[in-house]
Amino acid sequence: MTLSILSFAQVCARGQARGKRVFIRADLNVPLDAQGQISEDTRVRASVPALRMALDAGAAVMVTSHLGRPVEGRQQPGDSLAPVARRLSELLGQPVRLVSDWVDGGFELAPGEVALLENCRLNPGEKKNDPELSRKMAALCDIFVHDAFGTAHRAEATTYGIAQYAPIACAGPLLAAEVEAIHRALAQPQRPLLAIVAGSKVSTKLTILQSLASRVDGLIVGGGIANTFLLAAGLPIGKSLAEPDLVEQARQVMQDMKARGAEVPIPVDVVVAKEFRADAPATVKPASEVADDDLILDIGPRTAQALAERLKAAGTIVWNGPLGVFEFDAFSHGTEVVARAIADSDGFSLAGGGDTLAAIAKYHIAQRIGYISTGGGAFLEVLEGKTLPALEILHKRALEAQAA
Repeated sequence: MTLSILSFAQVCARGQARGKRVFIRADLNVPLDAQGQISEDTRVRASVPALRMALDAGAAVMVTSHLGRPVEGRQQPGDSLAPVARRLSELLGQPVRLVSDWVDGGFELAPGEVALLENCRLNPGEKKNDPELSRKMAALCDIFVHDAFGTAHRAEATTYGIAQYAPIACAGPLLAAEVEAIHRALAQPQRPLLAIVAGSKVSTKLTILQSLASRVDGLIVGGGIANTFLLAAGLPIGKSLAEPDLVEQARQVMQDMKARGAEVPIPVDVVVAKEFRADAPATVKPASEVADDDLILDIGPRTAQALAERLKAAGTIVWNGPLGVFEFDAFSHGTEVVARAIADSDGFSLAGGGDTLAAIAKYHIAQRIGYISTGGGAFLEVLEGKTLPALEILHKRALEAQAA
């Protein structure tokens, strides 16, 4: 991804935010407990740097986000950002006012103040990127700041439409950091570039595998995906999860890699069990000796060690998915060895995906990963080689500003 995008830091450095109304699209989609209180506030804390940047620049700040999956036009209990307003007030050390029915304006906002605009997905037309709604939102501000990478793959009114019509549209610090990390890992990587793509099904990540096969020096597959590749390599998988109808596609990925002098390393040993249970007895076997009633639940120690050596020598690592059923201790060894090898590597590492983040947390290696993406679906679309709509419009606006 080689998109030129204006950053909010640049806007502030030029003094363009002083006295202006700044509209920030953040990701404040936090989990709430049964009492409606925030149970995990990482996303709220991550939104603070953009807000601070705007306040320090002398702006009047409005911020919005989606929360959950509300029905447009019908607010239900649990749809409100009120708990987020309270938490932001604590983190910023100043009042954060929650504003409902904000699309048509009518609320006062002075420089140095922060208003949290109620759940943006309550507004009819938000998800369909309605032009009239987008224009109304753009009219509220002088500067639009997109700081929610997790929504960048969606063309919605607060992620795309408003960026079309706001006087200035730019990327907040979180979004800018994601773009920089992705560019470093995929557009201008230090070689060798290794990618780990793991998950239960090849079908859900086939386009990612095909896209990476043309770019990486090594493509490590794990989980149920690896089982389909084992079949493609002519090896037995017993009763393991796999997609036999996609064996030819897996074989083609392997052939494409080989033609470039790259490879998909196939496990030489695996850890199997007779049942999918945390307390099921685990047995290490050569990959060629998997029995008909075996379930493959992890890569074996020889495979894990071989992958670790390659990862430690990598220039760049892109990581999406654990190598086995790491939630079960008996089948977590492969993921742990690989995770620690990534942490020990001198190369730049980019990690993303919910299970990947869970593994990083389990092994306490977050501080040793180059960049941890919070994007989810957006991260996967980047790995597919897609240009994300929100980044595309910010790029277009940056080019227009340069030409003006």
